[in-house]
Amino acid sequence: MKLIIINGPNLNLLGKREPKIYGTASFEDYFKILQKNFPQHELSYYQSNIEGALIDKLHEVGFTYDGIIFNAAAYTHTSVGLGDAVKAIETPVIEVHISNVHAREEFRHQSFIAPNAKGVIAGFGLQSYDLAIASFS
Repeated sequence: MKLIIINGPNLNLLGKREPKIYGTASFEDYFKILQKNFPQHELSYYQSNIEGALIDKLHEVGFTYDGIIFNAAAYTHTSVGLGDAVKAIETPVIEVHISNVHAREEFRHQSFIAPNAKGVIAGFGLQSYDLAIASFS
């Protein structure tokens, strides 16, 4: 199964940014673990801090991949455009968050992605990605 993980803004700083919330591992290091843990899947990874680049990537893979694991980060709560992009594509999307967004600031309780996603996983740290990949198995 061909899956892609797409991460949004500031997730390139994992391992450095707010380690009490996000942990101390970089995503690149964790991605290597995911590849070892899920050898039956062809996994790829993309990260951008730019909303339009994330939309372009969703359009690019949204008709050819078997699944998308999408952590839009702060754009989850602000981007109608990303929500529309998820709605426009055929590939199922799992919305993922490292932290429990519902235990954080009120503005993080709103998602423009969730209404168009197959499901939402939040609050399990980096293991949220494992759960999302497993949901495609």
